Amino acid sequence: MKFPYIFGFILALGLNLSAQKKADATDLLKYVNPFIGTAVHGHTFPGATRPNAMVQFSPDTHLLGWEASSGYHASDSLIYAFSLTHLSGTGIGDLGDVALLPYSGQDSLKPIARFDKQSETASPGYYAVKLKNFGIDVELTSSPRVGLMRLKYKQAKSRRLLLDLAHVLQPNWGHKVVGNDIQLVDMQTIRGTYYTKGWAEHHQMSYTIHLSKPLDSIAIYENGKKIDVVSGLKASNKYKISYKDTSGKYDEKLHLYLPEGSDEVYVKIGLSHVSPEGAERNLVAEVPHWDFDRLHQESRQEWANLLGRIRISSREPEVLTNFYTALYHANIAPYNYQDVDGAYRGLDKQVHKNTNPKDGHYTVFSIWDTYRTLHPLLTIIDPDKALNYGRSLVKGYEEGGILPRWPLAESYTGCMPAYHSVSILADLIAKGLVKGDNLKLWAKAGERSSVYRDDMAKKFAGTRELDLITRHPYYKETLGFIPADSVPESVSWAVEMAYDDWCIARIAEAAGLDSLRSAYDLKSKYYQKYWDKETNLMRPIMANGKFRNPFNPRFSAHEKSDYTEGNAYQWSFYAPHDMANFLKVMGGAKVLERNLDTLFTTSSRIDGAEQSGDITGLIGQYAHGNEPSHHIAYLYNYTAHPEKGQAILDKVMREFYLPTPEGIIGNEDCGQMSAWYIMSALGFYPVCPGSDVYHIGRPMIDHAEVAVRGGVFKVEVLNNSPEHKRVASVHINGRKVNNFQIRHKELRAGGVLRIVMTK
Repeated sequence: MKFPYIFGFILALGLNLSAQKKADATDLLKYVNPFIGTAVHGHTFPGATRPNAMVQFSPDTHLLGWEASSGYHASDSLIYAFSLTHLSGTGIGDLGDVALLPYSGQDSLKPIARFDKQSETASPGYYAVKLKNFGIDVELTSSPRVGLMRLKYKQAKSRRLLLDLAHVLQPNWGHKVVGNDIQLVDMQTIRGTYYTKGWAEHHQMSYTIHLSKPLDSIAIYENGKKIDVVSGLKASNKYKISYKDTSGKYDEKLHLYLPEGSDEVYVKIGLSHVSPEGAERNLVAEVPHWDFDRLHQESRQEWANLLGRIRISSREPEVLTNFYTALYHANIAPYNYQDVDGAYRGLDKQVHKNTNPKDGHYTVFSIWDTYRTLHPLLTIIDPDKALNYGRSLVKGYEEGGILPRWPLAESYTGCMPAYHSVSILADLIAKGLVKGDNLKLWAKAGERSSVYRDDMAKKFAGTRELDLITRHPYYKETLGFIPADSVPESVSWAVEMAYDDWCIARIAEAAGLDSLRSAYDLKSKYYQKYWDKETNLMRPIMANGKFRNPFNPRFSAHEKSDYTEGNAYQWSFYAPHDMANFLKVMGGAKVLERNLDTLFTTSSRIDGAEQSGDITGLIGQYAHGNEPSHHIAYLYNYTAHPEKGQAILDKVMREFYLPTPEGIIGNEDCGQMSAWYIMSALGFYPVCPGSDVYHIGRPMIDHAEVAVRGGVFKVEVLNNSPEHKRVASVHINGRKVNNFQIRHKELRAGGVLRIVMTK
């Protein structure tokens, strides 16, 4: 009778330790620094948000130019507003919806706050700053769809709050407010819908604003002039303002006058892409109270639970900070833009209802970047979310007629080459995550999105969404190559479309569509036409079928040359889906090794007066600050000297990822730069998403426990140190790994990856 007792005791102890470990996940929050990436060109923001939330409540310190993409830059000392939505690490700006600025003293049409960096604090789910010229302490926290602001005015009199309904980021890049519908419900409640046009051709954000105490009055300014002052407003006598102005010159501002006092003031803002009523439902469902500390703690716990999916140990403190901040950044986007009741606005601009609201519906996919690492990472640590992302993309096809390339809110954007939604879908299939989905629909979506669509060109005519429809697929289908004298970025488009066509072939294969699979497998070989044995580079082909001559492989001109945000050096190693044949085409593994050696050791000089600003993080001509280079160091695994790639990976992780605002070497790009670090630090990397293979690299951690669907996958790194950067041996689940490759099925059920390092 003792055995059951002892067994029960042990089981209870195990459960208790497991529960304690989960609760203790809050200890990981101390390693997250939201200011990493806010300097140079990282374009991150430090404000309060939840994982994949609709709300990113953050200060806007930078309004113009490239560094305004997220609304914040570490070099600034002015705050123009605190707005509710922001992009994370993008190269183009948008959003900045519902802008509020507390101020005090004399009235000003557009007050501007000043702050010292020493007064700023940021952590997952929280941001705080002191506005020194106004004497106001500002704190921000949030739920998925609601922002909550706590204000402490040092002056009892002249307590003000500006609601700036003309606020946008990057107005010099064509972003503008084109309409407002405003309803003053009572002296504590304002509702409305904010319409903008910019990178997103169509964007509308509805909101409801609740104040913790009634306002004394509301001054309404239009085009710089005070037109009315509202006071004593009752619910039965709503005050409405509505305008449309496609020029973007109309300026609407509301100055909210708070009663005198020394008590704290709270402002909560609910958002919805559907309607003000939806925003109100979201607010009531998520934050029916005024308890700032409670909401903040809920945010902390949600982030802690997410970070706790990967437990690492390292003797190097900077590794812990870099890793968990990267995991934080990797889970900010895409955004769930669905209301609590399942309603969302689709790419057809119509309102739809998700039959399973818990699945969510997502936007802000920086797919050209994130297909490479972020989405494969999620198939390991959050397969349900990974699948929901894929289903959102397919929904986009059903609603809009074509798979999105860079969807933003309810708009298509044509940003970046190819049609990489199919990579995300193919990767889900390769990892065995797709069950019950209509794969024939997925294959059809891929096929219809891979060719030139005249119907889509007519549909998007006269709008920025027309950028989605280019002639590159037309030339691929009709000529079998893309003439460089007809369209820009021909080489990048050609090699990436070849990969995407391979992904479509894999989807078709899973759907049982053999003829489609065969056709797209053939198309996936088109990249071979671009390989020039004379230069050992991917070289542009002119309409006459000959290589461009003269040819400068160092030349780059942003959006005007033959390569996207790069040059020939950076784009000549891209055939991840067909490496066996690629090696044959170039002349074998020794040639690959020689080409890689040249890439990493040649001069870092980039030619061209209009070279892309995205070419950063250079080692030779390798550019880690931009995504086309991200897989290249791992290609040494196809040579006799994989240790060369391991040395490069060590250098990249130590020099280009730092626990400082300057710590991301290029645009964060909605989690891709961070996901690269996470997987590389763990020691394995998806060179070819759409396959189930990971390549062993150079791990930075000493130990890791990764929560996977089947249990816990452990990574044990023996003899690890800055001096020991070469892999001596690899075993997975007791099997010796001889080719530096492991399979997804070997980790999804749990197990152990053991890597021994040496000098």
